[in-house]
Amino acid sequence: MEDEASDVDRRGPADCCPSVLAAPLGEPDAVLLARGFAALADPVRLRLLSLVATAGEVCSCDLEAPLARSQPTISHHTRTLAEAGLIVGERRGRWSYWRPVPERIAALRAALAE
Repeated sequence: MEDEASDVDRRGPADCCPSVLAAPLGEPDAVLLARGFAALADPVRLRLLSLVATAGEVCSCDLEAPLARSQPTISHHTRTLAEAGLIVGERRGRWSYWRPVPERIAALRAALAE
């Protein structure tokens, strides 16, 4: 019995706990995910992304009524989502048309599921 107790005393931290240096999420991935989550930390942007993702493509002009926001405010929020890589836009005449980036949205979902 005494030998078993002394074996336990001789074990180091590596014998009982996983190394914090072996984190599954590297810094580049963490930065990219944080940018996406930060963009979604605003309720208007979260709703905006939901509208774009559901429709597949939405004109900026069609976002004013459901979000009850002015066009400059819509532009601010779409720019933030685009900079985070969650949506992409295409200019057609006076308006921008926005589409979701499914792989970026999937990456955020996967990070939450882990």
